[in-house]
Amino acid sequence: MKLVTVSALALMMATAASAETFRWAGTTDPQTMDPHAVNSAPVLGFLNNVYEGLVRRGKDMAIEPALATSWEPIGDGEGWRFNLRQGVTFHDGSTFDAEDVVFSYERASDEGSDTRSWFAPVADVKMVDAYTVDVMTKAPNPIFPDSIANWMIMDKGWAEANSAARPDKEAGNYATLNANGTGAFKLSARQPGLTTTLVPFDGWWDEAEHNITEATFTPIDNPATAVAALLSGDVDMINPVPIQDAARVDQRDGVKVIRGIEARVIMLGFGHEADLLKYGENAGEKNPFQGVRVREAVAKAVNVDAIRQTIMRGSAEAASQLVSPAMRGYSDANAARTAYDPEGAKALLAEAGYADGFSFGLKCPNNRYLNDEAVCQAVTGMLAQVGITAQLDAMPVSNYWPELRADNYDMYLLGWSPGTFDHEHPVRFLVTTPNSEKKLGSWNFGAFSNARVDELLPMIQSEIDDTKRQAMIDETVAIYQGEHAYVPLYVQPLVWGTQDNIELTQRPDNFFILRWVTVN
Repeated sequence: MKLVTVSALALMMATAASAETFRWAGTTDPQTMDPHAVNSAPVLGFLNNVYEGLVRRGKDMAIEPALATSWEPIGDGEGWRFNLRQGVTFHDGSTFDAEDVVFSYERASDEGSDTRSWFAPVADVKMVDAYTVDVMTKAPNPIFPDSIANWMIMDKGWAEANSAARPDKEAGNYATLNANGTGAFKLSARQPGLTTTLVPFDGWWDEAEHNITEATFTPIDNPATAVAALLSGDVDMINPVPIQDAARVDQRDGVKVIRGIEARVIMLGFGHEADLLKYGENAGEKNPFQGVRVREAVAKAVNVDAIRQTIMRGSAEAASQLVSPAMRGYSDANAARTAYDPEGAKALLAEAGYADGFSFGLKCPNNRYLNDEAVCQAVTGMLAQVGITAQLDAMPVSNYWPELRADNYDMYLLGWSPGTFDHEHPVRFLVTTPNSEKKLGSWNFGAFSNARVDELLPMIQSEIDDTKRQAMIDETVAIYQGEHAYVPLYVQPLVWGTQDNIELTQRPDNFFILRWVTVN
């Protein structure tokens, strides 16, 4: 990713001087404009301004109508009928109808799509008429409407005419750099790694709450440069404000810090399936992380409270599972986290046959999560204290995801925010045995596998009784905690910085929605 200096940023923003232009910056440029190619928050959060789904989340994260005006279950849990909004047009003027929904299902669930796991419960999508679609599920699925808030609908004709009928997250296609949604804003200009400009869509079906005439996003991967740009007025908003700079920014006239708690849990993951280590002095030798005692030793060796206090400046909350307590399905029965116990970690390593420790590779992004590289450096130091030597390799997120998908790691850092705000979401994506045919476990990079978890997932998805469903989730959490499938660290805080004249909404999914921005 290119480094943007304050002077260069000022030059790029020179034309954005009117009161209703809005300029914002973040650490990560969205990899693509294709809503089905990459399942990551920087992409989905940005494209929520351009594309829309059948449903959407409001300011309070509640599901509300979007391209569907209503929905109801079909029969005895056979699926869901969505009644589509009429009179909606795409940015190029073409009409939205049921054909676009069926096409978008086929595209988003395609083998080459990074969003195909969303549709694991779906058996078929049928067009009833021009403005009615039935989504048939393999079993009763009471949470299905909540699960598709980020499933964005594309124009069938536009995609096919531009040879983008299927997503291509590797080579890319026309939809990688261009967009044609139904959302409140349309893509005006796209320079990957430099700037992306959006302008209001005058033909939007809904009532606009913003007063923006143009919005320009600039990726700035240097935290000091981002803060300087905010303080100098070159940008109206930055996300995030570095934790270590938040107090200083708060004390400056003309700017303000907006704080919250994100839904995202930061965790360490392991190469469960790898028989051999890939990095470090012990590369090519047996992979110790295949043993649960070694994974537990890692959990005991990491002092999460120290990370929270020193690196996160007290802003983060310790995590014991793959969702925060604010999420539906959080397991109160498994709320306790593994205690920091370096001596206990050493004893476990000795029991596992690694009394003298070992060396391995730790992969980490350096521009995806708050202080991500600093956290990985701290983890490296903590593991060294119990005799485990991590060879840290930190890199931009654009290089990071391909490395994880190619299994080029021994241990890695991951953040997960459940798109449904439900515990079922990380179970489906992170803990279920990867199965491309069933569209499951697409972000379970290390291929953790447990037959009982695989058995419980469809039961969790179909159970209507909340008490019975929670008991299943509790059992699932007990399994992945007992196996130390991941090492949950903390719930990431939200720290945004804006000029004083900006009014906006900060949602716990860390999606920045332009239609709620007012420039005073």
